[in-house]
Amino acid sequence: MAYIPYGYKIQDGVVTVDEKAAGQVKVFFEKYISGLSLTVADEQAGIEKTHSVMGRILKNVNYLGNDTYPAIIDKEIFDKAEEVRDKRAKDLGRVVELAAFTSPSPKERFKMKKADNKMPVDPFERAEYLYSLIESEE
Repeated sequence: MAYIPYGYKIQDGVVTVDEKAAGQVKVFFEKYISGLSLTVADEQAGIEKTHSVMGRILKNVNYLGNDTYPAIIDKEIFDKAEEVRDKRAKDLGRVVELAAFTSPSPKERFKMKKADNKMPVDPFERAEYLYSLIESEE
């Protein structure tokens, strides 16, 4: 079964808005933008989901509407929530600059000897044999 975001339901095979839950999603966005934490905004909206689920709700672009999902949140509110979320993450030092990260170069290189035509039939023996062909390159 596919995941249906909070605020939607399937009715006659079509994704539709669950009016009560969609109202809670709108209140949640408003409360979060007003300065409340995810947990407090969640409680005041009456959604009662985990912190991580509430964070995913804030980032779920399906709430803007698309070919499958009707819009629940307008772009201005969605963008404002993203702006608030980014600012809070930066203020709390939770933003990692991934662009600065470079993968370390391998310390060793390897080569593999050519296998002979007598490959074992048993998969475990075959794996053992193939691993025995690997040698370190200096």
